[in-house]
Amino acid sequence: MASHQVIRRKLARRLSTVSIYIFLGCAVIVALFPVFYALMASFRSNMDILANPNAIIPKHFALENYVKAWQTANFSRYTINSVHLAFFIVLGTIITCTVSGYVFDRGRFPGKELIFALVLSSMFVSMGSLTLYPIVMIAKFFGINRSLWGVIIIRVFALDVTSLFIARGFINTIPREIDEAARIDGCNFFQIFLRIIFPLCKPLIATIGIMQFRAAWNDYMMPLVFTMANKSRMPLVVGVVNLKSNGETASNWNLMLAGTAIAIVPMILVFIIFNRYFISGLTSGSVKG
Repeated sequence: MASHQVIRRKLARRLSTVSIYIFLGCAVIVALFPVFYALMASFRSNMDILANPNAIIPKHFALENYVKAWQTANFSRYTINSVHLAFFIVLGTIITCTVSGYVFDRGRFPGKELIFALVLSSMFVSMGSLTLYPIVMIAKFFGINRSLWGVIIIRVFALDVTSLFIARGFINTIPREIDEAARIDGCNFFQIFLRIIFPLCKPLIATIGIMQFRAAWNDYMMPLVFTMANKSRMPLVVGVVNLKSNGETASNWNLMLAGTAIAIVPMILVFIIFNRYFISGLTSGSVKG
């Protein structure tokens, strides 16, 4: 009887494991199918897409789609703009969020927890496009509403609350004994951050970097408004959508899909390269005992 029970338990565990893998496999297929379809369709001719939209694998791989998208649709300029936008947003947000997380965790000042709670509460309030007009008016007042630098400054100093929350949680896992040893060596509050804490935050930096790169690379509404008067400064995502209103390429779905593929690939590569640090940065703040 005991052996039968052991066998049943093993079978139940195996069935449970198989069921989990089947569910996860289905979830992966559902999540990745649109990306796979877009990548495959980007190699098809426009006539083939319109005549047979349900086909997945192209009969002939039309590499010239990418050449036309890069040259005719000005995607080379848009890609450079997106790299410029994403780079400075990522760099600036890493600095502001790690410094703010350090101050909220290690700093000692009246009302620290109340201020952090108020900042954190904004995470649960989504105003959407309602805040776009006042942001544009403020940017116009300072004269930064006609270039991507306005978007960069606003995104960086608006202080992403999710990144701040992760930063504080991660820094909280670093032993405070390190701070005390640094003070004995003569370091002040911000020297401890620059020389001790910040070098230990590689997983945190990778996590914030990936999150902000994704947000900046895929940002549409604010870059659209800020570059409406100067289309040569549009980032890639705005440029792809702008093809719909371009008389020369309005019906060229192959070019739009090629542009979409160009926009997708960098995000995938960044995640693959920094995935290990990304997972570590997300989980470190949740395991402190």
